[in-house]
Amino acid sequence: MRITVVSGKGGVGKSILASSLAILFSKNNELVAIDCDVDAPNLALWLGIDTSNPQNAKFSKEISTTSKPFIDKTKCKRCGACISACNFQALELSKKKEVRLVSYKCEGCGLCEIVCPFNAIKLKPVKNCLLTRFDTKWGFPVIQGQIKPGEAESGEAVVEIRTYAKQIQEKHSIIIQDAAAGIGCPIIASIKGSDYIIAVAEPSLSSFSDLKRVLSVVTHFEIPYGIVLNKCDLNKQISVKIKKFADENYLGSISYDKKVVKSIVELRPVVESNIKACDEIQKIYNKLMERL
Repeated sequence: MRITVVSGKGGVGKSILASSLAILFSKNNELVAIDCDVDAPNLALWLGIDTSNPQNAKFSKEISTTSKPFIDKTKCKRCGACISACNFQALELSKKKEVRLVSYKCEGCGLCEIVCPFNAIKLKPVKNCLLTRFDTKWGFPVIQGQIKPGEAESGEAVVEIRTYAKQIQEKHSIIIQDAAAGIGCPIIASIKGSDYIIAVAEPSLSSFSDLKRVLSVVTHFEIPYGIVLNKCDLNKQISVKIKKFADENYLGSISYDKKVVKSIVELRPVVESNIKACDEIQKIYNKLMERL
C-alpha cells in the first residue's frame, strides 16, 4: 500500500502529517518512508533525525538524473551554432573566445549536441543528486534525495529514489511518501502508482485554490483521496467551505498550535508531544484505516 501526502501550497503541514502517519503505521506494519521533495527534503527532521550530521546516514550515494554537454576544445571551431540554438542561454563565449557552459542554466536537452557541425559536443551524465537513507528509532527507514543547487530534473530524481526504496521494501507492507508542494514534475512522479492520496490544506483562499489544482492531477490518475484541514481554527469561514468541498473525502482537522513549531525545533515528532494536535492526528489515522 503506497500512501502519498500532497498539497497544492507549501507550508500547510504536509510533512507534519506524513511523519506522524509513518510513526502510527509503524506500530502494526513494516513500512518505508520516502521524502519526495528533492529540492527541500525535511521529512527526516520531523522524525527527529539531525540530517546535517553525516554519521546519522545509514547509506549515502550521489546519483545522476540528468546530463550536461561536454565540449571538446580540440574539435570546437567557435562557430557559435550551439550558442545561438540554446534557448536557455547556457552556452557562451569566454574572454578567451572559447565556448563554455553556464551549468546552472543548462536543462540537459541535448540540442547543442545535435546542431554542432563539428561533433565537438557530447552529452554525459552528471551526478546532480544525493540519495540518503536514515534509520529511525521506530524501526523503519527514511529515504530522501537532495538535488544540488541549480540542478534540474527533480522529477527524475523522485523516480530514482522510489526505485531505490523498492529494492529494500520486500518485507514492507506500507510506503508513506511525502511529496513536494504544487503540481509540477516531482508531484506527478510521486503520485504515480500510489494507492491512496492524502491532500493537506489550510484555511486560506490561496491554499483552497491550490488544493483544487493538485486534486485535478490526482483525479486525472484516478487515485482515491482524502482531505485533511490543518490550522483549521485560523479562519473558520474558509474552513467550512473546504469541509463542504471535501464532503465524503474529509478525513479530519488539526488545530493551530505554536507548540508544533517548538516540537520540530527540538527534533521531537508531533505524535510524541503532549499537544492537542497529537489526538487530532490519531483520529485522522483511525479514519484513514477505515477507508483503507
